[in-house]
Amino acid sequence: MNTQVYLAYDYPLLSAFWTMLWFFLWIMWFILLFRVVVDIFRDDSQSGWAKAGWLVFVIVLPFLGVFVYVIARGRGMGRREMEQVRAQQQAVDAYIRETAAGSGRPSSAEELTKLSELRARGDITDEEFGRAKELILTGSGASGRSTPGTPTSGH
Repeated sequence: MNTQVYLAYDYPLLSAFWTMLWFFLWIMWFILLFRVVVDIFRDDSQSGWAKAGWLVFVIVLPFLGVFVYVIARGRGMGRREMEQVRAQQQAVDAYIRETAAGSGRPSSAEELTKLSELRARGDITDEEFGRAKELILTGSGASGRSTPGTPTSGH
């Protein structure tokens, strides 16, 4: 049994540092490679053949391909990234506005305010006002009638 056992103190501190550095650089290389590939597909100003050429160049000669791509088109990468982020933010904002607006129905307070204005102008009678107010307060007025001034049936 002449096997050597490697313990933690057999691996010097500087070697551990170099191992972590190379691991970090390896991860950064893959992040950069994937960002370049995504940018190739994101760029609408290039033709399909240009995208295919860049993609083949980056896949066949990855270090040289990424290096040349970043030098040649690196400035546009940031611009395209910002355009995508801006478009996503506008889509989220539009969705929030649409969702916050709901179905567009006015609230009960708004309906009661409009109803009281109609009664104050004399467009509806007190009896019609009472029936419409009852419909609004019970919750069936928002979808159960078309306008506050129309007579309702069933009362």
